[in-house]
Amino acid sequence: MFKQRHNRNMLEASFATLALIYHQTVYKLRTQHRNALVGLLLTMMQSLIMIVVLMTLFLLIGVRTSPIRGDFMLYIMSGIFIFMTHVQTAGQVANSHSISSALVKHEPLNAAILISAAALSVLYRQTIVCLTVLATYHLAFAPISIYDPVGAAALFLLAWFSGVSVGIIFLGIKPWAPALAATLTIFYQRINMFASGKMFVANTIPGFILPWFIWNPLFHLIDQQRGFLFINYAPHRTVLLYPLWFSIGALMIGLLINFTTRKYESASWGAMQ
Repeated sequence: MFKQRHNRNMLEASFATLALIYHQTVYKLRTQHRNALVGLLLTMMQSLIMIVVLMTLFLLIGVRTSPIRGDFMLYIMSGIFIFMTHVQTAGQVANSHSISSALVKHEPLNAAILISAAALSVLYRQTIVCLTVLATYHLAFAPISIYDPVGAAALFLLAWFSGVSVGIIFLGIKPWAPALAATLTIFYQRINMFASGKMFVANTIPGFILPWFIWNPLFHLIDQQRGFLFINYAPHRTVLLYPLWFSIGALMIGLLINFTTRKYESASWGAMQ
């Protein structure tokens, strides 16, 4: 019980780190609700509520068919799942840990494990929810056909990775200005309700409005994913590699901020919060 464990080689260290990430991921999943199934149902309800709200909005403005030749519900869900995965990952990573937290005082844990667990918990929940909702709609309501499932899954993972990169930037700002970091995180999540472009098709946007959305990697991800979902849609206004390069750049900036912060951050900073 009181014996400190030492890893004898890199293989043991790798397995020990993976085990810590696994247990911390399970812990993050259980913090939402004690029952894992209820936690998944709550996450599913969030996505279903957004789908219903968006579908109701379309019906109120008179849009009853998909702007893309294909299933109307698949068109709606294509934006919702990418949006939810991205913004929830950014929020979870931004709040993954703090130096004043009691959990960080346990020596085997470190920032990388806590960040990885926070990100993987969102990926696990959103993947289960996405597959469950699509399978339920396919079996109970109308059969759906996905043009390129592998490409669509790759864009889903890229949306998760970009959320991790943005969340790491907010995490690095948090020790210096906790209130500002929390405000920026919420603002980023709220602004993407509109700036993500999930409610319309990028190819139909007028040229003078396009600069309001083209900066957003989530806008490119949603539009490009629809190109993989629908055989009749080819994105012309968005770039496939832009979200990837944006995510890599944001990750590098976030790591630099976090490494610099770790040099100066003190546990006494938490006394003012």
